[in-house]
Amino acid sequence: MSYTAKDYAKLIGMQGFSETLLKNHFTLYQGYVTNTNKVMDILGQMLKEGKTATPEFAELKRRLGWEFNGMRLHELYFENLGGKGEFNKSGKLAGKFPEDFGSYEAWEKDFKGTGSMRGIGWTVLYQDPASGKLINLWINEHDVSHPAGCTPLLIMDVFEHAFMIDYGLKRADYIESFFRNIDWKAVEARIK
Repeated sequence: MSYTAKDYAKLIGMQGFSETLLKNHFTLYQGYVTNTNKVMDILGQMLKEGKTATPEFAELKRRLGWEFNGMRLHELYFENLGGKGEFNKSGKLAGKFPEDFGSYEAWEKDFKGTGSMRGIGWTVLYQDPASGKLINLWINEHDVSHPAGCTPLLIMDVFEHAFMIDYGLKRADYIESFFRNIDWKAVEARIK
């Protein structure tokens, strides 16, 4: 089974994100889909040929995590955009933010602070299904740092490709635009 890149063209015209930036970002995402399929095909062939003990097999297995998570995190990112950024104060998360962070405002400050850290990566609001607790985490690389078993609820790409064309080094301005475009219905649909 091959993965197919999803169409996120509906996001073009979103306030704070130029068409150039979005189209470049979509192209990058499509590359992750293409590479995920290529790596999976090669690994499948190597398995059939009995080449699982080779260094090439091991390196491709490691590479698969990078390509697959790059594909999936971009899908989750694009799918939690396109809204009007209006947080539903009677939604599923409304009671969780005060419980886990003290208030919505404290959660937002923590999430934005995490996204503003120096470096490249992702800022992700996760839910730990074992406890129900919400956690904001920094993910440095696609294939590492994901908390085992946790569900990503809100994903913000903070690699330079997500904002440099429009914002240069002004990451904080990008983060504000991101918040104005969150689709909170998509985020709440991910809660377990």
